[in-house]
Amino acid sequence: MRAKTRRYRQIALVVVAAAVLLGVNVPPAVNYVQEWRHERLINSAPYKAQYGHWDTVEVPPDNRVNSIHAALLNDGKVLLIAGSGNKEDMFATKALKSMVYDPATGSSKMIPVPDDMFCGGQTVLPDGRILFAGGTQRYEKLDGAVTNAAGAMRIKNENPAAPRFLPAGTEFTSPTGQKYRSDFDATVAPAVKTGTGARTKVTASEEKVFVEAEQSGPAAVNGNRDKYSISGLDAADAKNLYGLGEPMTLDKQDYQGTDKAYTFDPKTEQWSQVPNMNQPRWYPTLTPLSDGNVLTVAGLDGVGQVLNGQTEEYDPRANTWVDRPNLNQYFPTYPSLFETETPHQMVYTGSNAGYGPSDKGRVPGFWNIDSNLFTPIPGLRDPELMETSGSAFVGPVQDQRIAVVGGGGVGESPISTARIDFLDLKDPAPHFTPGPNLAQPTRYPNMVNMPDDTTLITNGSLDYRGKGATNNHLAYTLDPTTNQLTPMADPNIGRDYHTEALLLPDGRVLVAGSDPLFDDEKNTIPGTFEQRLEIFTPPYLEKGLPRPTITSAPATMDRGQTVDIPTPDAAHIAKARLIRTSTATHVTTTDMRDVALPMQKTPDGVSVTVPPEPTIAPPGPYMLFLVDDKGVPSEAKIVNVP
Repeated sequence: MRAKTRRYRQIALVVVAAAVLLGVNVPPAVNYVQEWRHERLINSAPYKAQYGHWDTVEVPPDNRVNSIHAALLNDGKVLLIAGSGNKEDMFATKALKSMVYDPATGSSKMIPVPDDMFCGGQTVLPDGRILFAGGTQRYEKLDGAVTNAAGAMRIKNENPAAPRFLPAGTEFTSPTGQKYRSDFDATVAPAVKTGTGARTKVTASEEKVFVEAEQSGPAAVNGNRDKYSISGLDAADAKNLYGLGEPMTLDKQDYQGTDKAYTFDPKTEQWSQVPNMNQPRWYPTLTPLSDGNVLTVAGLDGVGQVLNGQTEEYDPRANTWVDRPNLNQYFPTYPSLFETETPHQMVYTGSNAGYGPSDKGRVPGFWNIDSNLFTPIPGLRDPELMETSGSAFVGPVQDQRIAVVGGGGVGESPISTARIDFLDLKDPAPHFTPGPNLAQPTRYPNMVNMPDDTTLITNGSLDYRGKGATNNHLAYTLDPTTNQLTPMADPNIGRDYHTEALLLPDGRVLVAGSDPLFDDEKNTIPGTFEQRLEIFTPPYLEKGLPRPTITSAPATMDRGQTVDIPTPDAAHIAKARLIRTSTATHVTTTDMRDVALPMQKTPDGVSVTVPPEPTIAPPGPYMLFLVDDKGVPSEAKIVNVP
């Protein structure tokens, strides 16, 4: 009897233990089955043929960078620029990085950068070099971290005979005896002298520099705009050189920009310094113009203040920066600016990356950079939600249609929008019109022109920098002929702030970066920068259909020129496209465009004609695609429009 009871008890214990074990492991088991089924689904041929496919790329640990900026080079490789990568310790140790990735082979190569290019601006020059201007001179200091009162000092020079160099550490003394030292070198131009005799007038020149109190604590706080003396000057210089101080406070200090500029040569894979800009800039926009120059606007200056509309151009032929004092137009940082088909008529969509007041420079409009006339454009939905929105030409640039996608409120606002609005620049009275909405409100959407004339829209987050684990893992294609969104396969990796996307010559899309503020839903774990890359293969490459091929293409295609492109697939070629090699940062891509080429069939292939208008095809490198009657593109040949 005891043996039977013992056996029943053992059986009962086994049953209970099994039940407990099953209860603990059923949810993971169910999740495993669900994930297994999901993986089978997204890797199945029918699914990929309809939605495309994402592949995660793990670069070697020694070659990983915090990708802040991305550029497609004219050899098909991708340049990813980190600088200090939003890491103050990297800034302090000058561990400044960039990396070249070859999507054709999967190889990567680290290339040190000579200055902190974190959050500068970039574009592709007509000869294929990458122009990079601005970046970080000094990291921000948040509220509570500022120990020494500091602020902007306007150094005045009333001597018209000569400029004056004042090194970092120059001492400025207030009327009350408080002393402050400059953080960086400053060169003050000579004063401007006009007239003669009794009508002689001298206008003092001015240069701003950031200064900090020698004494810590509140005693050095000074809310007055006092005149400061400069130590170490003789009596004559002291009459002509002095400082006008802005308020010296213990408040939060913003990032400060640099005036340094560089080019990257894809042939040598080396950085070279070019002349400095006229203004330091952090978060600037560089927009290529039809004449080959680069329009440069906006940014935080060398003391952390939003530039008050100062504009300049880089002339790559003369290798100089040309100040444009007649073009004073205030924009928030990283404004989305494009040249329209009318020469020197720019369009500002209202998209931007943030710094600046909510009531200044936020209205979209046309900006004539000959007359400085700015004409607002009406009709935009959710106009107060344009920070971190995306803007791009959609479809062939000859159609002159722009889409504005997503965005959020000013600063760290939790509010965002799913809005897509269109702007038809050919309309006699241009205005925004509603398009389809995204599946959810989205900040930081990447936009990429595709060779089939659609635009890929991918990634982003509901909240500021993905707070609350709100990255959306979504992708769509936008068809400008139907104004419809089509869902694509979900990206494996969520991406928000500091992310970029570029079309590759093989017709795929590379996505990099992401800098979440937190890594958890409760916003308690500091965020980790995403260093993995991801490549999207669109459905047109997953249908198992043969791709058309380009037998050869000339290295140069002149504007207005008709060029024969040999291909064995001429009977099935439906269209030819030039898509400019582009750059991206902070959801700002100003040099991307899809150019339709008029096409005729020939005995050996097709002949294509490059549009004659430089505003349609600005000078620079382009990817030449042939697209067949099933929407499948060839691999591109990279050509140059000089």
